Amino acid sequence: MLNAHTLPIIWGCIMAFVIFAYVVLDGFDLGVGILFAAERGRAERDIMVNSIAPVWDGNETWLVLGGSGLYGAFPEAYSVILPAVYPLVITMLIGLILRGVAFEFRFRAHTERHRLNWDYGFWFGSVIAAFCQGAILGAVLHGTKVAGGQFAGGPFAWFSAFSVFTGLAVVCGYALLGAAWLVWRTEGGLQLRMRREAARLTVGMLAGILAVSVWTPLLDHAYAVRWFTWPGLAVTGLAPLAVAALAFFLFRALRHGGAVHDSTAFLCALGLFLASFLGLGFSLFPHIIPPGVTIWQAASPVGSQEFLLVGAVVLIPVIIAYNAFAYTIFHGKVDHAAFDH
Repeated sequence: MLNAHTLPIIWGCIMAFVIFAYVVLDGFDLGVGILFAAERGRAERDIMVNSIAPVWDGNETWLVLGGSGLYGAFPEAYSVILPAVYPLVITMLIGLILRGVAFEFRFRAHTERHRLNWDYGFWFGSVIAAFCQGAILGAVLHGTKVAGGQFAGGPFAWFSAFSVFTGLAVVCGYALLGAAWLVWRTEGGLQLRMRREAARLTVGMLAGILAVSVWTPLLDHAYAVRWFTWPGLAVTGLAPLAVAALAFFLFRALRHGGAVHDSTAFLCALGLFLASFLGLGFSLFPHIIPPGVTIWQAASPVGSQEFLLVGAVVLIPVIIAYNAFAYTIFHGKVDHAAFDH
């Protein structure tokens, strides 16, 4: 039954799905851009860009949907979290714009020097966008000062060692997704190098997961209570096992190769993100503004949530459908001319 108690839970699940969809779909996309630093050859970079050409521009739709959903369903969270991380949000958008412009103009560059400049822009925009997304996550986990239902901090309230670390960790994680994607979608020397990069980045991501797992309970006593008291202790105990299993199969897939193993590597990398995302949700729920504002306190009126829910039920399947359609363009491995502009 839809009421003031169940609707915020439903919208919380919708927002979690939208955010994870964005992370999955745009994460490897940004990761490919980050990996431009590891590949200097023009042909290899063309293949890397061609591997994401049919899908990259539709992925940001989830980011727009997430922002509008937060504004409509949880207006208090929107009015507190956004001012707290405005510098990061603005910088992230600048990075995404730079990245998008560089993506298009690198194909139209008349000289090698111009193309190289756009390649730098594509790489830089990808790194900046990924770092800002991770830093936003760290800032939210670290906690936000709230007074009278409004943000009560300064312009650098988001800045902390933890938010900087989570920003770097997300850059590493997205690069892993990008490397695993290229292992799946390419072949030859580029694929072999991406196998090595993916193995190194997996080690980095596992180190990041471990560090955040140790650090998070130290940020707020509520996290420690949730993690280390029953029944939360059962989830805390299962999480490392899930991460270890995914890491084992990821390394195994990278070592053996072959069509099945190539796709398995990408799926295991996504699995690491899913495990981390579920751990984040477990740590936060039912709070949407740590440490003290719950989803029920931040929710909009019941009528507004019901109205928005109708739109979400119609819109989300449409977005899923056209995202899925973009992936049907892929047949086999991507080559230099696959989607050349």
